[in-house]
Amino acid sequence: MINVKGESIPNMPWQEKPVDCDAPMWRYSQNPVIKRNPADNVTRIFNSAVVPWKKGEFIGVFRAETKNGIPYLYTGSSKDGLSWKFSDGAIKIHDAEGKDVSPNYAYDPRVVKIDDTYYIIWCTDFHGASLGLAKTKDFKDFESLDNPFLPFNRNGVLFPRKVNGKYLMLSRPSDSGHTPFGDVFLSESPDLYYWGRHKHVFGTTGDWWQSVKTGAGCAPIETDEGWLLFYHGVTGTCSGFVYSIGAAILDLENPSKVLHRCKNFLLTPEMDYEERGFVPSVVFPVAALTDAPTGRIALYYGAADTYTCLAFTTVEETINYIKKYDIMG
Repeated sequence: MINVKGESIPNMPWQEKPVDCDAPMWRYSQNPVIKRNPADNVTRIFNSAVVPWKKGEFIGVFRAETKNGIPYLYTGSSKDGLSWKFSDGAIKIHDAEGKDVSPNYAYDPRVVKIDDTYYIIWCTDFHGASLGLAKTKDFKDFESLDNPFLPFNRNGVLFPRKVNGKYLMLSRPSDSGHTPFGDVFLSESPDLYYWGRHKHVFGTTGDWWQSVKTGAGCAPIETDEGWLLFYHGVTGTCSGFVYSIGAAILDLENPSKVLHRCKNFLLTPEMDYEERGFVPSVVFPVAALTDAPTGRIALYYGAADTYTCLAFTTVEETINYIKKYDIMG
């Protein structure tokens, strides 16, 4: 049995694997969990981050596309991880002196808990697409930690603990447009303000589904086999990009080293709500609830830039599948 480091989340969303499913990841039968027009003045919520919260409940930061077409970050809470109540408006963020520094627009947030603090990373406008970083302990007060990197960059994902005394973040340097390229890089920081020692982790491959660009998805999951990372891989077609979900295992003490990486996708757009929407043919992993004692994983993903959906797997099944179809082998 593969050991998983983390907390117990016995009440997280879960469905057993269908008997006729031969894939390592399976969809929630009641997808999408967040549909169109989910809140006042909000037309779509997707590519959003969920974490366990107090009293067995769940909380998150959500990409909310408002009806003026601009995305903002909203908070949301849920008793079961399925039915959500959202904030009345966008998150307000202040700097260390209390000055409002809320972004003009914000999208694709990740939320990672390190010790007793929650960190939110998102794509923002800093003279072009770049990363924003803030911290909170109560999801009411959010303090900015400035911009970790120069533009242009997306898909910032923190590791859930320090490694060798340093904070680690995955990101994808890009350009100011829709980015027809992209590799995953690792950066480290002593204090979450100053980032350096950048290392290349992985990029595209000859495999169809990840031949154009890649980007980190959920916060890495610590196992005794290494860091389990779900990521997105992108290919190009005559109808545009297609986003699929892949997985890799990174070395625990040197996460820039890829130990195993799956040649096959784990999930690709197949359902109507994944193939049809504001941006067709997208499954985009952002958050994974992991119950350490059982290894169960409930993965939240954006579908077609329109809906929030759930898929399920286990640490053991995913790692075994990665090794079975290992690019590194």
